[in-house]
Amino acid sequence: MSSEIIHGVVAPFDRDNIDTDQIIPTEYLKSIKKFGFGDYLFDGWRYLDKGLLGMTSSQREININFILNQPSFQNSQILLARDNFGCGSSREHAPWSLKDFGISCVISTSFADIFYNNCFQNGILPIVVSLENSKKLMDFAGDQKEFEIDLPSQNILVEGEKIGFDIEPYRKERLIEGLDDIGITMNYEQSITDYELLQKKNKPWIFKDIK
Repeated sequence: MSSEIIHGVVAPFDRDNIDTDQIIPTEYLKSIKKFGFGDYLFDGWRYLDKGLLGMTSSQREININFILNQPSFQNSQILLARDNFGCGSSREHAPWSLKDFGISCVISTSFADIFYNNCFQNGILPIVVSLENSKKLMDFAGDQKEFEIDLPSQNILVEGEKIGFDIEPYRKERLIEGLDDIGITMNYEQSITDYELLQKKNKPWIFKDIK
């Protein structure tokens, strides 16, 4: 996510303890590519049939009662859940599937630590809010309201309300700049090059077998 503002209809998931197996089941973890998982997001809830890796949504029996299958929420970029989102196994496929579906922000009262960190690694903004603000946002979201997430000012804006959230400065910067760990490292490319040249000068024996 390189955009500073996320604006769109929020999909409310009035559930606690949504784990990574519910986000994307084990049978879809065979690929290590970061794309192509959007069709399997919330597989057990979105579909009425048993899916296989390689099948698309158009080949499945859709559960019309599931929120992301309803016309008003099919293009939601923001997901609002209750407590302890992303618990369970540490599979990075969970944020991959959310991102591939189009989710750029998840709001919850708490996240599992590994899932929380994986979100930032994959351009998703996880926002922690208080229980009171969670209830307030759920009330708004139930009316198919659009939320605006202003990352620079760290505010959720809806219906004239402004709800602030905390985020570590370095995480905020990487999302605004659209950087992953490799991108952050490349910001120090010249310093790395200078260090290598200095090492070759001062300790040439280390590099004697390197062409």
